[in-house]
Amino acid sequence: MAAEAGTRGRPPQPPAPPGAGRAQRATLLYDGECGLCRQSVDLVQRWDRDHRFTLIPFQEQQRVAAFGIPLPALAAAMHLVLPDGRVFAGADAVPEILHLLPGKRWLASAFQLPGALPVARRVYAWIARRRRCPVRGYAVD
Repeated sequence: MAAEAGTRGRPPQPPAPPGAGRAQRATLLYDGECGLCRQSVDLVQRWDRDHRFTLIPFQEQQRVAAFGIPLPALAAAMHLVLPDGRVFAGADAVPEILHLLPGKRWLASAFQLPGALPVARRVYAWIARRRRCPVRGYAVD
């Protein structure tokens, strides 16, 4: 039958192997023990209807080890690892995340305004210093 031959005369594509496409996803490494971090990641997950992100708490050390990012750096800020290997941390990751989210690209453009990224970096650092993180020697709530 025509439907079995593929869509519009094209031959059917073989099924993708398990894990295929994963390399095309950005990976967001975050603090899974930080309430604000988890809420932010939940928001990214809700907005990520195209499944462009793999979300990994840095506490999953076996999965995170493959990225080669030191644990203190992961404890200090979220890290976005793009499929091409580029890495963005903290506030620098935010416009990249927004750029990848369907319908949120326009929000990323706000970071191109003069002074926006330096202010975002200061705000991010201020918040990051005040959250509790066991890696930095503070107890978790």
